Amino acid sequence: MPDYKKSSKNILENHIKILSQNGFKISEPQSSQYNYNADISNSEGKVKLLVYFSNKGNKVTLQGNKELGIYQRVYNLIFGENLFQSEKSISAEPESYIGTDESGKGDYFGPLVVAAVFADKSVSKRLKALGVKDSKELPDYSISSIAAGIRKLEGCIFSIVVINPEKYNILYEKMGNLNRLLGWAHAKALENILSKKIVPVAISDKFGNEKYIQTSLQELGKKLILHQETKAEKYTAVAAASILARNEFNKWFYLIKQKHKLELPKGASANVEIKAKEIKSKYGAEVLKTLAKLHFKTTKKIN
Repeated sequence: MPDYKKSSKNILENHIKILSQNGFKISEPQSSQYNYNADISNSEGKVKLLVYFSNKGNKVTLQGNKELGIYQRVYNLIFGENLFQSEKSISAEPESYIGTDESGKGDYFGPLVVAAVFADKSVSKRLKALGVKDSKELPDYSISSIAAGIRKLEGCIFSIVVINPEKYNILYEKMGNLNRLLGWAHAKALENILSKKIVPVAISDKFGNEKYIQTSLQELGKKLILHQETKAEKYTAVAAASILARNEFNKWFYLIKQKHKLELPKGASANVEIKAKEIKSKYGAEVLKTLAKLHFKTTKKIN
């Protein structure tokens, strides 16, 4: 099971790194019976950041005068503004851009998959001819077929980042936040494409209100104009990314069935809870952590 005391310390250290990069002075971290904490200060004043731990998980809290400018600035860095930011939303599909999307974030079993696809006018036209649209509107057999077509499409550069459950659990314990993990994975997929082709714009479906992707992006990604929009699958490259991500997610379930003779349900339903309890009882917690995202409430329910 997750070590919430250890992850609490890791979470505080990650926040301190980001705050330090933004010019704040940070006191030496302290530990108490229930939390790790540090004082954050600048010329405007001081606030305290606390990361609590218990057998139920971690909780991040900011204490201080909410009227102070430092409180709002620290709050925005910790709890978020829009992850992708630009001065204005785009009204038309860019001529050349990268689209990113993910699959598996709401599923107890299986990996988290993030895919990125580069498209210009020519590639977009050919992606549409393949039948590319939002993966949620397509059956699995169509997703498999279209994904194969995307992979073979000339000029279509893509990247797929697969975080299997065991690695996911390690990263989540370290980062303590799903949106931060998503931001890291989106940034990695973007950087993989940017290492092959310089692209000015990236679009992602809106998945959270944190901006840690800015910290995760390396030198190439710092120059991107980033947009995050609700229902971004209307953009061809984002739709293509959603298909690649979903196909990779589906393949994991197929391989688990073939290799271990395990039929795992998707989502986070009552059937998922029953199967999780069965796996833990039959194979143990060590096997469960290779199949499931342990921070879900399902894990607590089966203990």
